Amino acid sequence: MNFTNSKAAKRVASRLLCALLLTGAAPVALAQGGQDTNIGYQRPPEAIASIIEAPNTPSVSISAKGEWMLLLESPGYPSIEEVSAPESRLAGMRINPATNGPSRGYYYNGLKLKKVSNADEFQIKGLPQNAQLSNVTWSPDEKYIAFTNTKANGIELWIADLGTREAKKLTEAVVNDAYSGRPFEWLSDSKGLVVKFVDENRGEMPKASTVPAGPTVQQNIGKAKPSRTYQDLLKNRNDEQLFDYYMQTQLKLVSVDGKQEPIGQAGIIKSVETSPDGQYLLVETMQKPYSYLVPHYYFPYKVEVWNRNGQVVKELAKLPLAEDIPIAFDAVAKGPRSYSWRPDKPATLYWAEAQDGGDANKEAAVRDHVYMLDAPFNGKPAKLAATKYRYRGVMWGEGMAIVNERWWKTRTERSILVDPSKPAKATVLIERSYEDNYNDPGSPVFTKNKYGRSVLLTDKKKQNIYMISEGGSPEGNRPFVSEFSLKSKKGNILWRSEAPYYERPVDIIDLNDKKIITRRESENDPPNYFVRDIDDKKLTQVTTFPHPNPQLEGVQKQMLKYKREDGVNLTAILYLPKDYKKGDAPLPMLLWAYPREFKNASAAGQVKSSPYEFTRISWGSPLFWVTQGYAVLDRTDIPIVGEGDAQPNDTYVQQLVSSAKAAIDEVVKMGVADPKRVAVGGHSYGAFMTGNLLAHSDLFAAGIARSGAYNRTLTPFGFQAEERTYWDAPEVYFQMSPFSFANKVNEPILLIHGEADNNSGTFPIQSERFYNALKGHGATTRLVFLPAESHGYRAKESILHMLWEMDQWLDKYVKNRPVQ
Repeated sequence: MNFTNSKAAKRVASRLLCALLLTGAAPVALAQGGQDTNIGYQRPPEAIASIIEAPNTPSVSISAKGEWMLLLESPGYPSIEEVSAPESRLAGMRINPATNGPSRGYYYNGLKLKKVSNADEFQIKGLPQNAQLSNVTWSPDEKYIAFTNTKANGIELWIADLGTREAKKLTEAVVNDAYSGRPFEWLSDSKGLVVKFVDENRGEMPKASTVPAGPTVQQNIGKAKPSRTYQDLLKNRNDEQLFDYYMQTQLKLVSVDGKQEPIGQAGIIKSVETSPDGQYLLVETMQKPYSYLVPHYYFPYKVEVWNRNGQVVKELAKLPLAEDIPIAFDAVAKGPRSYSWRPDKPATLYWAEAQDGGDANKEAAVRDHVYMLDAPFNGKPAKLAATKYRYRGVMWGEGMAIVNERWWKTRTERSILVDPSKPAKATVLIERSYEDNYNDPGSPVFTKNKYGRSVLLTDKKKQNIYMISEGGSPEGNRPFVSEFSLKSKKGNILWRSEAPYYERPVDIIDLNDKKIITRRESENDPPNYFVRDIDDKKLTQVTTFPHPNPQLEGVQKQMLKYKREDGVNLTAILYLPKDYKKGDAPLPMLLWAYPREFKNASAAGQVKSSPYEFTRISWGSPLFWVTQGYAVLDRTDIPIVGEGDAQPNDTYVQQLVSSAKAAIDEVVKMGVADPKRVAVGGHSYGAFMTGNLLAHSDLFAAGIARSGAYNRTLTPFGFQAEERTYWDAPEVYFQMSPFSFANKVNEPILLIHGEADNNSGTFPIQSERFYNALKGHGATTRLVFLPAESHGYRAKESILHMLWEMDQWLDKYVKNRPVQ
């Protein structure tokens, strides 16, 4: 397909040109001389384009009992016509006005069932034509699968019967999927679902008047309300009315045979969760006033328990607008939060409540209390736990609970074992630095209980739980499954991945026979699923997914280990063209990275990947250029370390440049890269890194920065891992901003940005202003805005054009760089 001449491209170009003429906005691309151009969507070399256009490998969902595997087929990247369809951007949400659902959803177009025991595969019959399926969910008894189907005019609810392997529609296109999370929930008996419906009495969509009703006013009377930067906030009264229109929801009980019963009154319903016994609903509804300063999840809301008829049994909390949460990574709103049902009891609630006013900057011996309350909810809440750090949830077993806590400033996490009937006897199971990959015990394995809810998998005596870990080690990640003793607090590894494979346990399907499902891959073998018998070491293959990108077969891969000048250990993955031989002339190279902050130099130097992982590629990957004769250095370690009282960003630039120099020195020493033809690139914080490396070093021939932030005064209340505000550390904000040093960027830099970027802090104006600063100082630079694209790019036309831009830039300024 020729995107330059496609009807979709012409429609988009026409709309964009009109918008430019009316608003004076930046054009799609700015040519080298500064004149406006509209070049249409371009296509990269065929070896690159064919990777993007290759069929997708199905996603996999495995039933809790390990009997069935669901293969979810996807159609590939959507067209720019789909991505640029009208959307309403309200309170941090993006809603498709035609469907009352998400405007940028990810959809499946096919479902297949595979029997795990013998790998037999079955097509699910009766699926809708031109299917756009999402929210795929197993029923508690695993006899059904529920999912939504998005049509041009709305969203339907469907189920598939695993017995007959047939699908049927349960509702018309009236499901309300505007809010985050699934728009339905199964009852524990698997006979029905509680579903969010569009309120049929909500009336016509509000239309903005061309005549203002009055000014839009915000005010603050002497109270500190710092706020990070957010996109898509409410701006006026019409936005508020539209928000109400999309969010107005009627709950209904829908049986598996399609019968419907309304539940309670319609309202602005955030979420609904059924109790394990199916007799109660935990309902959160938004309240006024809304905010023009923060997204929807900080709006006032009420928490209630309803019965099956929709009558309010108990009002649990009424939470105010949360505009005054302190700027700190462990800060939370005042009052109770995170209400949910205990999965091991018929109807018992639990929640957390801050004891430090939600302010992580205050000293406090206890940060949160965790409470429980049994039906009929008239008694006094019982305290389950008091946390030393910030509460991060509870993992429930049958008659046991593991309460999780974290603390950002020290990078500490802790897990406490509690007997809910004797909470005073709680014991600390794990307390560790979560930066330490080598000593990560992993995450617990869950199973389903009699209510169909997930609970901890234990042995019969409930003395051990089971853990799956990524298995960090100096040799690279070696995932394992272990039996973790609740008494000794130590794990016994039952099985661990061995070279030359990277094999990750997915689930334990038979504890007695020690059978697990794993996802196994190697450098040359694409990921596939297997049943592994731990005792007799038998391995049975379940899926046979082919190589998704044959163009990359034979590409050479090597994990590099080297040191920074301050002694910090670093790693990177080097890819070389399949025909490259030792002794060949050094290659042009693309270095791709994303800096990360650490409080511990030892943890920063740990190996964080495996040399045996399969070479996979996505739209944002740099690996495309290994097909074009480049060496590619990916996952390049750029740790920013601040131990003790020091903050990582106090020496950000020095550590950034030192890490990049160490990487280049290593590949040059190997003889594989030409030091005069090395490019640097990154996306988001990696783009920020790219701007800084070009401003503060002469290590690179050129740079590519996608969807980045370059002026930190535009994110004054913190960014990335920086908690301090601009007023706390103005010098840090200045020194870390490539914008401050635009006059020192003397290498060509390509800036690419989604025109509709929705990420906090990376507003498109960041690239626009950086481009203007660079241009004003005579830099060689190019700014490309991708119409309708968010922080991550979706449309096939956009992605192919982005790759064309990058390939042209690298070809001109790196591979064929003029000899100085």
